[in-house]
Amino acid sequence: MKSTKQIIATGIVAGSVGLAVGWGLGGSDTPSAHAPAVVAEQGETWTCSMHPQIRQPGPGQCPICGMDLIPVAAPEVGDTLAPRQLRLSPTAQELASIQTAPVERRFAPVETRMVGKIAVDETQVRSITAWVAGRIDRLYVDYTGVRVEKGDHIAYLYSPELLTAQEELIQALRARARLVDSGTSVGQTAQATVEAAREKLRLLGLKEEQIERVERERQASDHLTIYAPTGGVVIKKHLSEGAYVQTGTPIYTIADLSRLWLELRAYESDLSWIHYGQAVEFSAEAYPGEVFSGQISFVDPVLDERTRTVRVRVNVANEQGRLKPGMLVWAVAQAEVGAHGRAMSPELKGKWISPMHPEIVRAAPGACDICGMALVRAEELYDTGDEVEREMPLVVPASAPLLTGKRAVVYVALGEGLYEGREVVLGPRAGDYYLVREGLREGEQVVVNGAFKIDSALQIRAQPSMMNAPARADQRDDEPNGHAHGPPSAVWTAYFATQQALSKDDLSGTQAAAATLAAHPASQEIGDAISGAGDLAAARQAFAELSTVLIRVARQGGVHAGPVHLFHCPMAFDNEGAAWLQQAMQTQNPYFGGQMYRCGSLRETFAGHE
Repeated sequence: MKSTKQIIATGIVAGSVGLAVGWGLGGSDTPSAHAPAVVAEQGETWTCSMHPQIRQPGPGQCPICGMDLIPVAAPEVGDTLAPRQLRLSPTAQELASIQTAPVERRFAPVETRMVGKIAVDETQVRSITAWVAGRIDRLYVDYTGVRVEKGDHIAYLYSPELLTAQEELIQALRARARLVDSGTSVGQTAQATVEAAREKLRLLGLKEEQIERVERERQASDHLTIYAPTGGVVIKKHLSEGAYVQTGTPIYTIADLSRLWLELRAYESDLSWIHYGQAVEFSAEAYPGEVFSGQISFVDPVLDERTRTVRVRVNVANEQGRLKPGMLVWAVAQAEVGAHGRAMSPELKGKWISPMHPEIVRAAPGACDICGMALVRAEELYDTGDEVEREMPLVVPASAPLLTGKRAVVYVALGEGLYEGREVVLGPRAGDYYLVREGLREGEQVVVNGAFKIDSALQIRAQPSMMNAPARADQRDDEPNGHAHGPPSAVWTAYFATQQALSKDDLSGTQAAAATLAAHPASQEIGDAISGAGDLAAARQAFAELSTVLIRVARQGGVHAGPVHLFHCPMAFDNEGAAWLQQAMQTQNPYFGGQMYRCGSLRETFAGHE
């Protein structure tokens, strides 16, 4: 077995050649004199199960974590697999608990869960006010919460103005009686005076039977009994007995609690699944196991920036009075998602609905039972699903895709234990499913359990996977100035991180930075050589080879983000000299570190390109 230094040297030579070829520089240049030419022996490859970027031709310990290396299984003879494919034996599939499900077309049901509370319906609230100035001598409803019916007496009011108005009616009646047999015009005037007096009493709040009693008894009263104009529950008492009031002073506030509002909060990410007229089921802690229902009548057009939620209102019937304003509830709104990723209500297609009261739904045009507005087609208010929308979308179970940033990877079962990774374009998540835009066909079997284990196996083999994206397919070989052949920006970032760590004599930092280099195919071997180095000397030797290639790349315009500066140290490697690239203007020598941190001179600067 070769020594560790020989193994590293072999990786340096192979890595430098791989870099030159992989980045379009050709392989005509020979390695620098300080890199010994050692040919690697043929044999199996060993790697670390924790750090799969470590790859050596023989057994040993991982230079990062110290774990024993394990052999990488070679593919079976004649079994040629694509880079994103993996074959598992029946035993391996059972150990990995592989389960698959078909890609299918179906309407994806969505459940939107919300929380909220019961509130008073603002349209069912009435204020009882004084119609005439005076003094409250008696409040028959003397505390809030009392239920009253329409016509119940609720207050007794003293008013001198009311007494005067009744006397005017009595005098008008007497004048009409005296002049009834006189001329026609005089009698009509008297009758008009009576009607005006009657109307004045009506405006002061007297009911018709109270006015008739005054006419019959010819007796005026300085007190007025106030009756409830509507039934409901007194939710607020504004005054106490003995208080003086003016016209319009509120005395009580009454609310009809037979109809309530349910005020919910929906996250902005759920707004696609919510629409007017949608049925909602909810439960309250007071009635465990019991489900109530209502319909969405309003979606707030303004988002609450503090909670990132939108207020959703539901109309709820409460004939038995079991629901109380202030109760906390948990609600669920269900919807079907069509091919375009929008919630639909096909059950309302062809129906007529009230714009002001969407709970009023009819099969034919007409007027709203509540407000009298003309009903409109439901399609005018929300999406009921047209013919295109009714096409069933292509969906996969939500556990199938592995998500990382903007990419989504799905593993497709091809049969006989063969699995293939495939990048797909997903639509919105609809309940337990994702809508599929591109990448899959109906009927294909996808892995829904165990996909991460398949992905991990590909990562250990350094194959394209969830975390290791394949090379860009849109790169062109004919781009000018060699830009297409230059390393990606991630390689430059890893290179500069390695240079910084070496200048600080930080071996662990150097190995960590070089691990990123190993994640890219062209720089894999040289990255393995640096991350697998047992000491700083070996790491610096490999770094010099990497610098030689990247300097050539920089001179051909392959720097992605500049400026980048070329430095040279004449004393490196026993006065043979070596160069490197760095971003800082002041010298940061990676070959001597703390010994001669500022040894070296600036030779050249590359502006780079975006």
